[in-house]
Amino acid sequence: MNDNIREPKQQRAIEKKEKIISAGFELICKNGYYNINTAQIAEHANVSTGIVYQYFNDKYDILIEGLKKYGNDIFFPMLKDNNIKFDKNNFDKFIKDIIKYYINSHKISNIAHEEIMSMVHSDKNVADFYYKRELEITTYLKDILINNGFKDNNLFEKSHIMLGLIDNLCHEITYHKHSKMNYDVMMDIIIETIKDLFKNDLD
Repeated sequence: MNDNIREPKQQRAIEKKEKIISAGFELICKNGYYNINTAQIAEHANVSTGIVYQYFNDKYDILIEGLKKYGNDIFFPMLKDNNIKFDKNNFDKFIKDIIKYYINSHKISNIAHEEIMSMVHSDKNVADFYYKRELEITTYLKDILINNGFKDNNLFEKSHIMLGLIDNLCHEITYHKHSKMNYDVMMDIIIETIKDLFKNDLD
């Protein structure tokens, strides 16, 4: 542990720290967490390695700060939309839109997504980030459904199941890519399953 870690006060120092976080997380997304080091992050941020160690103990600290700052863009892009409206009679289009959100976010940073998800199972800080955001997006989806006329009939649990189905579908399409799997058919099955899950919740 570096006892000399400091929190920047002046604007220039704050900007320098933010630049290191941005550069480090960009490298993690591009090359993978285990394939980079602090010196590479410093070079990418155009600062000295010594400057990096003024603000961070190691690349792990940069990863955690990067997750806090940019993690939603990778894992939960829907959180950026505050007022989603859709036609209740065209619920399947809304589901397809969410699937597109997830597929696009997975493709943006394929390597980072895979490695960070593996760290969810072995690192408490990464797991805490992910599970906290997972509950936030479940609550967010539940509220969207209520605002669009759905009854609050175990919507929290149903929303969580819905997101789980979509996430698994996106992993199949983006990562697994089984040659014998028809993903158009799978998507149709997922959509019909979700519609059936919520069939008694429309006013």
